[in-house]
Amino acid sequence: MNVLVVGSGGREHSIIQKLAKSKQVTKLYAAPGNGGIEDVATCVDIKDNALEELVAFAKEAEIDWTIVGPEVPLTAGIVNVFKAAGLTIFGPTKEAAIIEGSKDFAKAFMKKYNVPTAEYQTFTDVNEAKAYIHEKGAPIVIKADGLAAGKGVVVALTIEQALEAVEMMLVDNQFGEAGSRVVIEEFLDGKEFSLMAFVNGENVYPMIPARDHKRAFDNDQGPNTGGMGAYAPVPDLAQENVDYAINHILKPTAKGMVEEGRSFTGILYAGLIETTDGPKVIEFNARLGDPETQVVLPLLDNDLLQVVQDVTAGNNPQLKWSTNYCIGTVVASAGYPGTYNKGVALPALPPSEDCFVIHAGTKKVGEDSYQATGGRVLLIGSVKPDQKQAQQAVYHYLNVFDGNDSFFYRTDIGFK
Repeated sequence: MNVLVVGSGGREHSIIQKLAKSKQVTKLYAAPGNGGIEDVATCVDIKDNALEELVAFAKEAEIDWTIVGPEVPLTAGIVNVFKAAGLTIFGPTKEAAIIEGSKDFAKAFMKKYNVPTAEYQTFTDVNEAKAYIHEKGAPIVIKADGLAAGKGVVVALTIEQALEAVEMMLVDNQFGEAGSRVVIEEFLDGKEFSLMAFVNGENVYPMIPARDHKRAFDNDQGPNTGGMGAYAPVPDLAQENVDYAINHILKPTAKGMVEEGRSFTGILYAGLIETTDGPKVIEFNARLGDPETQVVLPLLDNDLLQVVQDVTAGNNPQLKWSTNYCIGTVVASAGYPGTYNKGVALPALPPSEDCFVIHAGTKKVGEDSYQATGGRVLLIGSVKPDQKQAQQAVYHYLNVFDGNDSFFYRTDIGFK
């Protein structure tokens, strides 16, 4: 079969590396792809939100399956457009992807279907939002309602920080339309974990849990990012909490979406936190998480394309998981998540039996040469029988970046 993966990040490179192992795949394409993806698939110069161009290409290249990576095309309705054109695609419709596209929708939905989450209020008026912050106190969490590339969340430890955040979103329009409405919710204390699942209607097939590191610097310091590294499984996560999350969060959410007339097919991602009252939802995404995908898919023993076909057909994919550990550390451009330079040459990336390299923000400029084009540039990962061996392998490989002040990475991924 001919398969097209839509997207250009680390998640998509990871998906493509997994699909490349499938005996069912004849030809792999990526739109638009990146420097590392170019080594595995044919990259097509079409943006992930150019829906009609993607449809035209899928017809021309006789694509049998399209798999969508990022949230922007999903919330724009790529699945609706492909299906209307008679094309086979894996992902939620625009109506279902709203669970990620609007935090206000997601919170109201959770309240209606008794899915455990933090208390909240939604505001469009800055003065009302500030009054609510003064009433509730800090710490408190401010979220842009719409998509903000993983940067629209401020965990305010003081009232002043919270007031600045709503001012930034509602008055300064830092996130444009995405921040024209804000969700303000109670701060939940506990350890976070991510639980993704293949979903079709009320059928839910959970993956193994992962944990990512959102803050830019060691010891969870600095601003929130799209994720600076991840590991799976999560050794300190009790199985009873995983079971609770599946039965009280994932399954009721899938069922509720059907009842809402927004039946969900694709990947449902739950960002969760362990509280003293059990796991609660921080956020839902309508696709695979990034960087969690990069450490979860290497542990999946199944043929990914077969899983997609089974789930879509309403069959149990019988997921099988490796007993190994996988850890991945992100290499980012200096300055990320703020301003950073593009076009910086990457050092030579030596082949390794111990590690794998996932490209996120790169372009190929020679036989084995790449330039950085994004904030998150690479993820260096390793699969080993235990967590410590995987960590040692990753951090040994990362020595190639030592002394290079154009890039940085956290040195504590997976050490908690």
